Amino acid sequence: MATSAKKKGVAEQMNEALDAFPFGSAASLARAVRTKKVSAIELLKAYEDRADKINPSLNAIVVSDRERALAQAKAADRAVAKGDNLGLLHGVPMTVKESYNLKGLPTTQGFVPAKGNIADEDALAVQRLKAAGAVVFGKTNVPIFLADFQSYNAIYGTSNNPWDVTKTPGGSSGGGAAAVAAGLVGMEFGSDIGGSLRNPAAYCGVYAHKPTWTIVPKRGHTLSKTAAAEMDLAVLGPIARSAQDLEIGLLATAGPDELTSRGVSYRLPAPPKSIEELRVAVWVDDPLAPVDSSIREAILNAAKALKRAGAKVDHEARPAFNTQVAHGTYYALLAGTVGARRPDYATLVEARGKFGPTDQSPEAVQTRAMTASFKDIFEANNRREELRWAWRKFFDKYDVVLTPVTTSTAFPHDHSEPVTGRVMMANGGSVPYFSQLYWAGLASCAYLPATAAPIGFDKNGLPMGMQIIGPEMGDRTTIWTAAQLAKLIGGFVAPKIG
Repeated sequence: MATSAKKKGVAEQMNEALDAFPFGSAASLARAVRTKKVSAIELLKAYEDRADKINPSLNAIVVSDRERALAQAKAADRAVAKGDNLGLLHGVPMTVKESYNLKGLPTTQGFVPAKGNIADEDALAVQRLKAAGAVVFGKTNVPIFLADFQSYNAIYGTSNNPWDVTKTPGGSSGGGAAAVAAGLVGMEFGSDIGGSLRNPAAYCGVYAHKPTWTIVPKRGHTLSKTAAAEMDLAVLGPIARSAQDLEIGLLATAGPDELTSRGVSYRLPAPPKSIEELRVAVWVDDPLAPVDSSIREAILNAAKALKRAGAKVDHEARPAFNTQVAHGTYYALLAGTVGARRPDYATLVEARGKFGPTDQSPEAVQTRAMTASFKDIFEANNRREELRWAWRKFFDKYDVVLTPVTTSTAFPHDHSEPVTGRVMMANGGSVPYFSQLYWAGLASCAYLPATAAPIGFDKNGLPMGMQIIGPEMGDRTTIWTAAQLAKLIGGFVAPKIG
């Protein structure tokens, strides 16, 4: 036990020793443990106590692993006492998305028949987080099959937004974003295929990073008990309360898996040395995906702040492709991937047979896309290569592009069926629920990194976010840009909860 804790309560001592508990950065938490201002055991207990108090109203953390977490914290304290080399996340209490394997615990993706799917070992990313010193004490809620902009399922129920519990925290990493925003954990690790990191970050007012595809291996992020091929589009990445923490989480987990590690390593390019070197494109709206004016204005204000600080800002620059074709390509690849990974795929094939060949209803279009032929996916993949090269040429002239993440701020819980019939609200009117995939798809389809950053609040006091997209392997630049914006316009703000 840290000696000062003998005289004062743990929470009081931590608040005096660092700006970390409960709403500070994972970096400052690790620094406090490393410098013996607080022990890893004390820090873990403080977050667990806070989760016990606040999580019932949020239902963000849905699986506990406290016994092993205590063992990890004890080991972390022994390492400090011995003067061992310590990892980037040493002693930081954190959670991971329910879809990650934690040995001895179920991985279900909210699918009731998978309740007995007990993991044999930790996912590789979890192994790397623990090797960096993180103390993983639970898993967070998701939508069924990780396929919604909300986080609810028949096993674990509905997660709520800490800014307004009548609204969603987003999906599919919604439980994790809610836990980070509410100060229940030091950091979270989630996943993203259609905005699943970025969307919840925007709704909850926190940071998230969607890495360049494949640089963080996904082994162990699956319902399968056997080796699984690298899934198209999907990535693993961190959710945090500071941009610095995103880089720490990325550096702790990035690197090839064993199949290629003999000859492959990643050397992510350094970001610009100053804002004056930064070349920024701004893309705030598109007819395919209307965005509420409050979010557009907040992004424009962020761009103005960068320009005042010396960045070169261009509001007209666009990559050289047809946006409708680009979005269609992304949707084909996304729907095909999401459909093929579902354990109930046969029911999708059966449903497809009920629609006539000329039926263009949203349900029919979605079902056909989720059961696409290999030829369909092959052609979409070729179109994707054209997009990647168009982006490659675009990023010869620009370092980042600022875009929206979502259509609006967090919206009221809506579990109505069919999902394709739901709508979002923007500028007083409704837009299709899945239109917000457009903004996610700009980065996801072409394997680009994208950092979600908070950019203020709307008139109702709900967080707004934007994404900062960069070139493939340009992860450090998008994260660095988010960090610079935090200095210019502010970053994470804690909700009034607990």
